[in-house]
Amino acid sequence: MARSIRLTRITTATAILATGLLAAACGGTDDSGSAASGGGDKPKVGLVQINQQAIFFNEMNAGAEQAAKEAGVDLTIFNANDDPAKQNEAIDNFVQQQFDAVVVVAIDVEGIKPAVKIAKDAGLKVVAVDAIVDSPSVDTQVGVDNADAAQKAGAFVNDWAKAQNLSEPKIGVVGALNSFIQNIRKDDFVKTVEGAGAKIVQTVDGQNKQEAAMTAAENLLTSRSDMNVVYATGEPALLGTVAAVKSQNAADRVKVFGWDLTKEAISGIDAGFVAGVVQQDPKTEGYEAVKEAKALVGGAQAKKTIDVPVTIVTKDNVDQYRATFK
Repeated sequence: MARSIRLTRITTATAILATGLLAAACGGTDDSGSAASGGGDKPKVGLVQINQQAIFFNEMNAGAEQAAKEAGVDLTIFNANDDPAKQNEAIDNFVQQQFDAVVVVAIDVEGIKPAVKIAKDAGLKVVAVDAIVDSPSVDTQVGVDNADAAQKAGAFVNDWAKAQNLSEPKIGVVGALNSFIQNIRKDDFVKTVEGAGAKIVQTVDGQNKQEAAMTAAENLLTSRSDMNVVYATGEPALLGTVAAVKSQNAADRVKVFGWDLTKEAISGIDAGFVAGVVQQDPKTEGYEAVKEAKALVGGAQAKKTIDVPVTIVTKDNVDQYRATFK
């Protein structure tokens, strides 16, 4: 049986304890990674999030909350704090509390499948966001085609290298080897740049944590003095890499390419050592996911895939993003 959980409400509500689960009138979230919702005539939708440290996921939550407000959805956000097991528990809780739909941003796309199937078998509509959960239990997939975007990032680096007359750029990768999504971004990028003659000199694991990524990037910069490009596969990796380039005074010898803008990444663009950042639109991802969940609950036919395009941000178009990352 699902265990009791503690809530912090997004909207005003009174929590009650019933059948070992907390239920409330409106959606909510908390720092412990648990949330619940119940009651009322609005469709009840649970968003199972990865964490609430990264700007990316907070922007996604904001989009989801906006869609919930506009569409009349009772939204609950669960913060898993990077723990796949907690995501499975959250889905189980949403099933036990008779939610209408679940939106999941999966950490482990294979490990989440049994919980997703349970939700689907219980009658919940299932929407996957960002990470692709290849399961018949998923009604709709919302997000970026990470493989295609990684190939575009690789092509961008190839064009940059050609403009610099670098026939064999030496590239280091700061990844997150525990992340299914970021491994896709790594693998398809590597295939694209190696196909054009680049050499991957080393890959280090930033563990999807900024401090770990900074340490890994510092070690990479120290051990590979021949390296002239660093590619970071996600927000923590890019944040760590930018910090490492500064701490190692390496801005004059490497160019950084990566994923997900931050204030620090923009400062790197302004300083000239960050050359390009793949920018997703997490707010739109969250918005479209909740909007689709509401439509599915209402009987609409599943769209199956909702693609949210990416933009490569450079010095030429960064100004339009500054207000978001002040």
